[in-house]
Amino acid sequence: MHKVEDLKIWKKSIDLAKSVYQLANDLSSNEKYGLVSQIKRSAISISSNIVEGTGRNSSKEFKHFLSIANGSCYELHTQLILVIELNYNK
Repeated sequence: MHKVEDLKIWKKSIDLAKSVYQLANDLSSNEKYGLVSQIKRSAISISSNIVEGTGRNSSKEFKHFLSIANGSCYELHTQLILVIELNYNK
C-alpha cells in the first residue's frame, strides 16, 4: 500500500524514538524498569504502528493504525510531563 521509507511521519517518529532513548539514558536509574521503560515502549509504539499500517491492505486499516500511533503520542506526552513534574530530568 505505502512504502514506509517514503513516509515523512514515519521518519519523524524514528527521530522521536531516538531522542526519547537519549533522554531516557539521562534519567534516574531507579526508574529504569518503571516510567523510563514505559516511555521507551510508547516511543517505539508510534513508529511500529505506522509501519504496521503500511503493510495492511486498505486505507481504512492504515488509518486505524495511524490512530493507534496517535494514541501512543498522547501516552508519551503524559509520561514526559510526569518526568518533568517528578524532577527525574535533573
